[in-house]
Amino acid sequence: MTDATSEPPVDAEARRRLAIEIFNHVWTLLDAADRTAEQDDEMIHGAHASRFLWGQVGDAANRTRGEWQCSRVYAVLGRAEPALYHARRCLEICEQNGIGDWDLAVAYEALARACRVAGDEAGLARNLDAARAAMQTIQDPEDREVLAADLATLS
Repeated sequence: MTDATSEPPVDAEARRRLAIEIFNHVWTLLDAADRTAEQDDEMIHGAHASRFLWGQVGDAANRTRGEWQCSRVYAVLGRAEPALYHARRCLEICEQNGIGDWDLAVAYEALARACRVAGDEAGLARNLDAARAAMQTIQDPEDREVLAADLATLS
């Protein structure tokens, strides 16, 4: 067995690159039509690994996006409780750090999606309304279009 302290540390830039690569890999799995149970597990672990790395080397926006991805993975897998937990954390990080634009809008989208999985129709409607309102503040028109398409899947 090796002593953990004797291992060379992974520098911040390597962690940042790894966080990005894992985040992107999780999205390829989310987009896959026919995932296996092992790939579902890989999505869960990958989303958490990316979020963990962003907690070490990222800023509040990176952390909120990590929470958003964790919530999305759980929502896609039909797991309401963790989807809600991570969506709430996403919104909390936005609110605590004055983050708006895309990140705030997708925090509400994540909450709406998680509420849908949980069968909470009132929460779905409330958070869809909040997401639509926040979407109007997104500066990048392409980002607004992406979010609008995502919200359309919840209507």
